[in-house]
Amino acid sequence: MASPIRKVVFPVAGLGTRFLPATRAVPKEMIPVVDKPLIQYAVEEAAKAGITDMVFVTAAGKEAIMNHFDYSYELWNELQSKGKKELLDVVRSICPPGVHLIFTRQYSPKGLGDAVLCAKPVIGDSPFAVILPDDLVDSPSSCIGELITKREEKGGGNVVAVQNVPREKTNLYGIASVKADAPESVTGLVEKPKPEEAPSTLAVIGRYVFEPSIFDYLENVTPGAGGEIQLTDAMEASLESVPMTACRFSGRRFDCGSKQGFITATVHYAKKAGFDTSGDAE
Repeated sequence: MASPIRKVVFPVAGLGTRFLPATRAVPKEMIPVVDKPLIQYAVEEAAKAGITDMVFVTAAGKEAIMNHFDYSYELWNELQSKGKKELLDVVRSICPPGVHLIFTRQYSPKGLGDAVLCAKPVIGDSPFAVILPDDLVDSPSSCIGELITKREEKGGGNVVAVQNVPREKTNLYGIASVKADAPESVTGLVEKPKPEEAPSTLAVIGRYVFEPSIFDYLENVTPGAGGEIQLTDAMEASLESVPMTACRFSGRRFDCGSKQGFITATVHYAKKAGFDTSGDAE
C-alpha cells in the first residue's frame, strides 16, 4: 500500500520576467485571476486533496506570498466592526483550515529541479506532490488529487499530469513517451524537443507526485544550459528504478505563465463568477 501524500512543494522563487513591469514589486504568483491570486488557487487545490503541509520555495522579494496567508487581526477587526461579515469570511478562508505553511529559500536561480531540491530538508523521506501555480487547472475535483489517487491505484511510484498539445508546441514542454500497449506507463522524457524530434505530443504540465528518491536524482543530475538543474532530467534518470505513471487529468488547464493564457483564465473564471465579459458592461 502506498504511503499517503501529506506534503506539497510550491516552487515560487522565479522572477516572473514575462510579466514585467507588473512583477517588478509584486510576485507573479500574487497577480489575481479575477479576485484571487494564482498561489491561492494552488493552495486550495492541494488542501482539497487532503494535503496538510504546504512548502513554499521562495526567494528575495516574495514576502507578499507569506503575508497573504498570514493572519491579519487589524483587517479582521475592521471588517467585523463595520458588519462586513461576507468579506470577513472571505479573508478568514484564505488559508484553508488544518494546514501548515512552511517557507524555505532558493538562494540562486538554478532551475526548477534545484527549487524542488531546496525542499528536501522539509520533505525528508516522505512522498510528496509538486504544484506549479503557473499551471492553473479548473477541475471538478482536484487535479493533484487525481494524481494522488492514481499513485494509490498503482501502489506507489512517480506520477505526472499530462495532456496532448499541438506538435508545433512541443518545444514549450517536457514531452513524455509511453508504452503503446500501456498508455499510462512512461518510458522516456525529453525537455522541450523540437517538433520534428518530439517522441510524442504528450506534454507534462505542472503537477507531479514523487517518491522521495527523486531527491537522489536531483542531487546527481548534470546541470544543463545556464547551469540549471532540470527536473525533467532527474525524472528521466529515475525511470531506471522507479515506475512513472502518466495521469490524463480532468478539467481545463490554463498556462498562466503566458500573458495570453492569463487573460484566457481570467475571462473563464470571470464567467464562472457570473461577471459580464461581453465588453458592454458599464
